Amino acid sequence: MNMFLPAIRLSVVLMLICGLIYPLVTTGVAQLLFPAQANGSLITQNEKIIGSSLLAQEIQSPGLFQPRASNAGYDPTASAGSNRAVASEEYIGEMKEKMAQLQQENPGLKQIPADLVTGSGSGLDPDLSPEAAEAQIPRISEATGLSEQQLVQLVNEHIQGRQMGIFGEPRVNVTALNLALTAELN
Repeated sequence: MNMFLPAIRLSVVLMLICGLIYPLVTTGVAQLLFPAQANGSLITQNEKIIGSSLLAQEIQSPGLFQPRASNAGYDPTASAGSNRAVASEEYIGEMKEKMAQLQQENPGLKQIPADLVTGSGSGLDPDLSPEAAEAQIPRISEATGLSEQQLVQLVNEHIQGRQMGIFGEPRVNVTALNLALTAELN
């Protein structure tokens, strides 16, 4: 029994440190330094939570920018990418379907940016390339009555550069862009 006591004590101490003290300190520091991010980067409107800037939302309106395709149905509890091989018949068929639907929704679209038909790794990425956002401008202009120039300016105002100047690609947060578009329409 004497040789088990140190092991039990160590286990209890490590459980307290790793399971209680460390998470509480980390949460406290995050709440002090980055309160919005620590709480999920929630977006509120009229004191009601309407989404998160970190998650894409399904958009049905032709007058709003569409986010990336989602393999998770835009459900944050089912976050997942596709497990299909890029060369599989099923994947190719799915891509052809998505491209046909995009061309139907966006007549005159000659080149389809890949991020409009392919899902992200999580299936919930709220960001699009600036090219993918710009490809939707004629449809949105027709649906909303805003000029294409106004929409180009709105997209340009929402382009985020590379992180630290070198990581990633320029991107547009569709959730923030749609909120700005809605504000412009109102």
